[in-house]
This record gives sequence, C-alpha cells and structure tokens, in this order.
Amino acid sequence: MGDTVMTPDAFGQLLSQTRPRLHRYCARMLGSAFDGEDVVQDAMAKAIEALPEAGHLDNPERWLFRIAHNTALDALRRRKRLETRQSSSELIAIEDPSADAAARVETAGSFAAFLALPATQRACVVLSDVLGYANAETAGILETTVAAVKADLHRGRERLRAQKNEPVARPAISDAERARLRNYADLFNARDFDALRDLLAEDVRLDLVNRTRLNGRRDVSVYFTRYAAAAPWRFTLGFAEGQPALLVGAPDNDTLRFVVLLGWSGDKVASIRDFHYAPYIVDGLATESL
Repeated sequence: MGDTVMTPDAFGQLLSQTRPRLHRYCARMLGSAFDGEDVVQDAMAKAIEALPEAGHLDNPERWLFRIAHNTALDALRRRKRLETRQSSSELIAIEDPSADAAARVETAGSFAAFLALPATQRACVVLSDVLGYANAETAGILETTVAAVKADLHRGRERLRAQKNEPVARPAISDAERARLRNYADLFNARDFDALRDLLAEDVRLDLVNRTRLNGRRDVSVYFTRYAAAAPWRFTLGFAEGQPALLVGAPDNDTLRFVVLLGWSGDKVASIRDFHYAPYIVDGLATESL
C-alpha cells in the first residue's frame, strides 16, 4: 500500500471495519472482552486526535494497531499500579461488591489464559495466531525485529500449551442479585418497558457500546423506547467472563448475539452496559447460562 492521507470519512470507515479486529487483539492483551472494549474506545479516541498530524500513512491499519497496542500496555500498567496499591479485599470491594472478583478472573476463559504470558509474548501470539499477521507485519506493528517476534512466538506458544489444562473456579451469584437479574429479564421479555423504566436509578448511566452514552433516568428511558420498536430479543440469565450478565439472542434460536451488563444500587439499576451495537464482543467470550 502506498502512502495514504486519510480523509475523515475514509478514516471513519477504516475504524468501523477494523474495530472488531482491534477488539480481538485488546481483549486478549487485557484478558477480558470488557476491558478490551474500554481499551479499543481509548485507542480510537487517540487515533482520531492524532490523525490530523499523522500525515502520510504507509499502512493505516498497522498505525491503528500500534496505537491500540500502546494503549493496551498503558492499561496494563495502570492495572498493575492499582494492584500494588490495594489489598485483595479492597480490590474486591472496588470492582464488584456483590461477588468474588478473584474467582471471576479465574473463570474468564480463553482471554484470561493470555495473561499467563509476558506482554511481548502475548502481543506476538495474538497478532500471529489469532489475527493471522505474518511475522514481518507483527514486527512492524510492535516496532521490533522478525527474529524477536519468532522467539516470543515460540516461548508464548509453549507457555500457553503448558497451562491449557489448569482448572478454573466456577462463577457465583448471590440470591439477591439473581432475583434482581431475573426480574429485569422477565420484564424485558414481557416487553414491559414502563416497569423497566421504574427500576432505573435517578443517576443511572447507559453505555450503548459503539453508539452512545447517556446519563440520568429521563435520558436513559429513551433507550427502552428503541427496544420496543426493535426485533423481539430474548434475555436469559448467565455469566460473561464470570460476572452476572444478560445473554441476548433471538426467541427462536440459542445463538448468543450480544450481552448486557447491569450495575445495581440496592434494587435500582445504576448502570447499563449494552453491547447490541458491538456484536463482536461475543467472539471468544466465556459465557455460561444460569
């Protein structure tokens, strides 16, 4: 590909086309589909900000992946600093007051398996074995040599094979949270959107991933209006990466299409993270029905 100056429209199209692949990379670098999506959003924002000064790009996709890689490394450093500042009990309280966060990390499945590798090995294995980049392309993204990529690939593959059969903990959910989640799913499946609006906290936050963010009960209530006019999705209870989730599919088949995560303040919905417009999230996502 020759040097390319990206117009805003062309760059927007590139972001849309590349986003699922960026997520496949970031999810495995972070060991979590959900943390990976956070990194993708940060990386895309950085890319949009950097584009006017980027000039001619000989390979726009490689440039995007390099930004995503560096953003993932920044996120891993922040995570490490947090872990060194907080005790295990404090981390559980911060990340998830209703369940055992340590157990959830262990149940994260194939994404979490990559955390057994040092970051450089992880990056090489994901770019090569998951995304199909040649060694030279991987070296270009990571700004290293082909020889270094080959060495990291060999070590990373060996390490993954060695820990493939390690046991994982089963996820857990309290009776109270199960009841809240089931009530939400039952109301959604009954199309009782007024009752769902009544469940919203006044300061509820909505992240409709890859589409919009809304704050406050009045604005978030519109979200249900859109669902009322959409296809009749069916919500079922389950786990996604070990955390309670609503698994969403069509009424007439069991194929998982996307997931919805809820946060609670007492019996009120404090946050909604809906991946309807980010269906790539289910690629490799560890899920389990309740």
